[in-house]
Amino acid sequence: MQHSTTGGTRRRITGLLASVTVALGLGVAAGPAAVAADNPFERGPDPSESSIEAYRGAYSVSEQSVSRWVSGFGGGTIHYPTTRSDGTFGAVVVSPGYTGTESSISWLGPRLASQGFVVLTMVTNSIYDYPDSRARQLQAALDYLTSSSSGVADRIDPDRLALMGHSMGGGGTLRAVSENPDIKAAIPMTPWHTDKTWREVTTPTLIFGAENDTVAPHYSHAEPFYDSLPSSLEKVYLELDGASHFAPNYSNTTIAKYSISWLKRFVDDDTRYSQFLCPGPSFWDGDVQTYESTCDF
Repeated sequence: MQHSTTGGTRRRITGLLASVTVALGLGVAAGPAAVAADNPFERGPDPSESSIEAYRGAYSVSEQSVSRWVSGFGGGTIHYPTTRSDGTFGAVVVSPGYTGTESSISWLGPRLASQGFVVLTMVTNSIYDYPDSRARQLQAALDYLTSSSSGVADRIDPDRLALMGHSMGGGGTLRAVSENPDIKAAIPMTPWHTDKTWREVTTPTLIFGAENDTVAPHYSHAEPFYDSLPSSLEKVYLELDGASHFAPNYSNTTIAKYSISWLKRFVDDDTRYSQFLCPGPSFWDGDVQTYESTCDF
């Protein structure tokens, strides 16, 4: 089978035809670094493979609850770095999937926040909401986060926002960024949607598929979604080896490390994380079945 780091050919991360290993990053400093002079959005110490795989990053994290009576979505939990010494942070909203509750994606809150983001793990209005409803709720949650009502707006840069979602939440993520190109990054996880073409999306997008997904099979959802995205777009398709549709519902190092790298690269414009995305995982990464990327970041 052929392999490539461009968008034209999908490559498998098994056997002898895999890519060379990515270069390791620099060692991690003891705590959050001062904002770099050449990139005002850079947050945290120089990354390494171990730092993006870690259960927690360099930042201490606090959290606060969001009432279910908030307008536009069903509430949730905000996770945020406690420090104010590094200025504002980018913000991420994460939606659960069909019949899923906040608990199904709650692990992502502190894990991402400890790397230098404000994260809202969202409750949907109903566990049965379809993707386009979830898209509207994701946007409402972003609007809430950046409003004075949230209590954390002064910690957030309103121009650096991102969305993530599982299953129908992933389909909702695609719909939301197709309607709001100002969103800086999108991460649909084992996404489900009846719409299979997303040519209008201009937001850098990382899609996670799962090899053994029987709910939203990768060949009829994640892969065609990826293939329909513009070839000029910064995009990645990563298929989790041996995983089911519900892989994003549990703490998952592969999902975390690539999500952190994607958010850092496109929300924080932090090119220190490009090394983990291009050329991508090496052949001994048994957790990755397939990896495809435009590799232009």
